[in-house]
Amino acid sequence: MDATTVVELGSQALWMTLLVSAPLLLVALGVGLVIGIVQAATSVNEATLSFIPKLVAMSVTLAVVGGWQIATLVDYMRALFLRIPTLFS
Repeated sequence: MDATTVVELGSQALWMTLLVSAPLLLVALGVGLVIGIVQAATSVNEATLSFIPKLVAMSVTLAVVGGWQIATLVDYMRALFLRIPTLFS
C-alpha cells in the first residue's frame, strides 16, 4: 500500500465524517444562533436556556436524516471492506 492510497482513504474518511455530521451540526448552529439572538435581545443570560431547543431540534433532525446517515455509512463501509483485498496486492 503506497502513500497515495493512504491519503485517499484518509480523505474519503474525513469527507464521510463531514457529510454525515453536517446536518446535525448545522441545525445545532442555527438553533444556537437564534437562541443567542433572542437572549441578547431580551437580556436573558441563562446558559442552559439553549439546551432544550437544541436537543429537540437535533432529535427531530436525527429522526429525519438518521436513515440516510446510516445508509451512507453502511455503503461507505461496504465499499471499504470490498476494497481491502486490492489494498494489499
